[in-house]
Amino acid sequence: MKKAKHTFLIVMLVTIILLVTYTYWHNSHIKIVKQDIIINHLPKELEGYKILQITDLHNKEFGKNQNRLIKSINSIDYDSIVFTGDMVFNKEIKNYKPFYDLLAGIRNKENAIYVPGNEDPEAYYVNSKGDLVKSKFIKEIEKRGVKFLESVYSVKKNNSSINFVDFEVSILNPALDYKPTNGIFSPDYMGTVQYANHREKLLGEISSIDHLKNNDILIALNHFPVVDARIDTLLNNQNLKFKDRKYDLIIAGHYHGGQIRFPLIGALFVPEAWYKRNGLFPPQNRVRGLWEYKHTKQYVSTGLGSSEAIPGLKFRLFNPPEINVLTLKSSKKNSSN
Repeated sequence: MKKAKHTFLIVMLVTIILLVTYTYWHNSHIKIVKQDIIINHLPKELEGYKILQITDLHNKEFGKNQNRLIKSINSIDYDSIVFTGDMVFNKEIKNYKPFYDLLAGIRNKENAIYVPGNEDPEAYYVNSKGDLVKSKFIKEIEKRGVKFLESVYSVKKNNSSINFVDFEVSILNPALDYKPTNGIFSPDYMGTVQYANHREKLLGEISSIDHLKNNDILIALNHFPVVDARIDTLLNNQNLKFKDRKYDLIIAGHYHGGQIRFPLIGALFVPEAWYKRNGLFPPQNRVRGLWEYKHTKQYVSTGLGSSEAIPGLKFRLFNPPEINVLTLKSSKKNSSN
């Protein structure tokens, strides 16, 4: 009996050591995930257009000065690169070096776009003169060749265009008063009069997508996935009267694929206020990857880093860090694995 108990303890100890070693290695491994996005009206000028998504870095470091992550990114031939938020671990810590190192090492930033996440430093503040000014964080990433996307950013290809928009701004109707919805994170500066005036300017800029042609593509960037219930709210709640945009694709992050995953089970939790139980036992087909709801395609990356949405569990389990290459295709027959 004692021998069996001793053997069991040894097996358990070895199993724990192997699991910890595997998890440590897996958390440092970078996976390049490729996904074709089928858009039926895609013009030939945009056939094969590649978007590289980087999200939820959370200050994770992949080698000295991010050299391994930079090498992976620079090995990819892409047309645009989008950063969908939570590049730092905690805005209060003010350690931005891992993200700055990454930006400094990326070669192709011809079309580089950033939207903030809930952990990132606020983009604006009101100074002592009462002016709304960009934060140092935003100024530093712009200095490194990345555009802070607030309204719309368009890439022209002959007579066609691909238009990247900030999702939360793009749904607003400039003819009506601004009405925030529950379950949506809003930085402090958004509640100021100064930002309200700035928002009017953004709505003027984004009005350029009101009359897109059939050969123009509309892609929304958002840190948070737009869950089915929120899409229903935006489409059906007449009191809110948001703009009904015909997005060809929404690109998001935030969930980390559940961060802690188990074989055959999947994610046990995602941080999502729109779900029952605040994201405990979420629908597995809405945790990561590509899905479609009410004619809107959405792609959610599991990202690179880890958060403490579950206290004490700042690591990924059976869920390697990833960057994502999204290739626009006009039909499945043009798709490749």
